[in-house]
Amino acid sequence: MTPAKRRVSASNMVLFLLCLMYFVTYLDRVNIATAGGEIMKDLGMSNTQFGLILSAFAYPYAIFQVIGGSVGDKFGARRTLLVCGIIWASATILTGFVGGLVSLFLARVLLGFGEGATFPTATRAMQNWTAPGKRGFAQGITHAFARFGNAVAPPIVAFLIYQVGWRMGFVILGVASFAWVVVWYAYFRDDPKDHPAITPEELAVLPTASKVGGKQTIPWGRLTRRMLPVTLTYFCYGWTLWLFLGWLPSFFKLNYGLDLKNSALFASGVFFAGVVGDTLGGVFSDRILKETGNLKLARLSVIVVGFLGAAASLTGVFFTRDLTLVALLLSSGFFFAELVIGPIWSVPMDIAPKYSGTASGLMNTGSAVAAIISPIVFGIIVDATGSWTLPFVGSIGLCLLGAGLAFTMHPERPFVEEPEVPLGRAVPAE
Repeated sequence: MTPAKRRVSASNMVLFLLCLMYFVTYLDRVNIATAGGEIMKDLGMSNTQFGLILSAFAYPYAIFQVIGGSVGDKFGARRTLLVCGIIWASATILTGFVGGLVSLFLARVLLGFGEGATFPTATRAMQNWTAPGKRGFAQGITHAFARFGNAVAPPIVAFLIYQVGWRMGFVILGVASFAWVVVWYAYFRDDPKDHPAITPEELAVLPTASKVGGKQTIPWGRLTRRMLPVTLTYFCYGWTLWLFLGWLPSFFKLNYGLDLKNSALFASGVFFAGVVGDTLGGVFSDRILKETGNLKLARLSVIVVGFLGAAASLTGVFFTRDLTLVALLLSSGFFFAELVIGPIWSVPMDIAPKYSGTASGLMNTGSAVAAIISPIVFGIIVDATGSWTLPFVGSIGLCLLGAGLAFTMHPERPFVEEPEVPLGRAVPAE
């Protein structure tokens, strides 16, 4: 078969497999939000206790962002995601067998451990398999699939609860994760040159692949300082993301008295807005880069618009109790917040391509820390005040802060490694 007749190129197939991974990981990550009402009833939990369960995922997730990213840089995405997939699929299945607060907490911790390295390692895979001018699109479309997982999780989990109960529903979702692991390991290669389906035309536009398994010394201190503004900006985004992921189905179910089916449908509608936002954010960023050649403008303009639009939309929630209007405002808020994803996940690849897994892990630590704090704060505020809208004040403030912090990022300035110099000679400042 000639390249012209090939239906799907190897690089597009790799991107599709990564899209599926983002979809599956988020489906396994947010399924508990839809099942939350049933779980709290069966296990006798309060909102605060369930907030603690939601945050359990984030403790190891935060820790393994950087560790996992560096492992992906050293051992490659093929083996790293194989191990990660086995762990997170097992954790999802084990969730169906929990007996109380402690075992459910531990199952969620195991899930966070398995998923902690996934996105930084996926960025390492994209670094080798994506042309530089398509990084925004690649990051945007993969995260769009993550939001698609968010969107379909409520109706899928609700259906499974009605058909087989929430426990068996988690088992079925875990088995689906194992299926992805098998396909990934069979198809993917860390170096595109090693893939049997790669073409010379594809290789010509791809960057030189970083070798796997070689000795690599990561300049932790300098790289961490270089990525700190990106990490702080991403924390601001992550606060709102995890508020939505953890509590949105319960917001509609308990605040408006909807049944499980209708609360799932409303939550799904909001998350579908994120699918569009993720895709367009990456497309807009790449288009601006192509037309202007200004990398900073291409990344920051979309990020700032996203933060400001999210803050404005969420502010509107405080001025109405109409269910339809609130759903539209939340959808708008999530759409704008998700515009941030494509360009900001491109920034680690722009700044430190050699250490893209580690750099993206440093960035995503910001979101992971937000994932620990945000769900708990939401549950505490609701239990203390009875208000389901008051927690959105924090999201509005952090979106405004994120818009300001975005200007401290400099994707146009590549990370420069310290040159090797003879002993006794000074090293010039970066």
